[in-house]
Amino acid sequence: MVFRDRNEAGRLLALALKDYRDQKIVVLALPRGGVPVAAQVARYLDAPLDLLLVRKIGVPGHAELAMGAVIDGDHPIAVRNEDVIRFVRATPADFSRAYNKALDELERRRQRYLAGQSPFPVSGRTVILVDDGIATGATIRAAIKGLRQRNPAAIVLAAPVAPPETVEALRPLVDDIVCLDRPALFRALSLHYADFHQVSDEEVLELLAAARARTDTPERAG
Repeated sequence: MVFRDRNEAGRLLALALKDYRDQKIVVLALPRGGVPVAAQVARYLDAPLDLLLVRKIGVPGHAELAMGAVIDGDHPIAVRNEDVIRFVRATPADFSRAYNKALDELERRRQRYLAGQSPFPVSGRTVILVDDGIATGATIRAAIKGLRQRNPAAIVLAAPVAPPETVEALRPLVDDIVCLDRPALFRALSLHYADFHQVSDEEVLELLAAARARTDTPERAG
């Protein structure tokens, strides 16, 4: 399956999530690529949209290859991908430098996207966690681990495409997984989209503003 763009993927994903429409839910997007997908889901489900700030810890010289991930918070949580670390022979110093670089980007995004607002409260709600696709799952593992500390009633992981082995590895960590396409021969994520442009900060801000205006939720204000 090749999606036309993230908007189409989001609309199709929203339809697959229709059973959650009448529940007390919040949609959390992984920026930046997950935001256009999640915006479509939130609109269809008539749910609040917020961000979950998590950042891949990339291998030096191969930033798209994750040797871990870190989720934002008062006490940032890092998840290591030991298989990748061993494969690339990354040293503790390599990991530390990449981790600090990821933290710097998380801080930039917090200031840029949230502008002092508090995270939307998820305690007691069903959280639908959305990205534009999943490869190794390292970033998602960090996101789930951090999200559990905020006491949601349930976590539903939703993505347009992911390898079947990644889906099965993540299944025990969440309450439900909705994935539209699970190709046995998973290629680079970009090859599953006709249009896979890099989502800009401006696009993220526009989508968040539209979602906030639609739901008009005072709970979101910090």
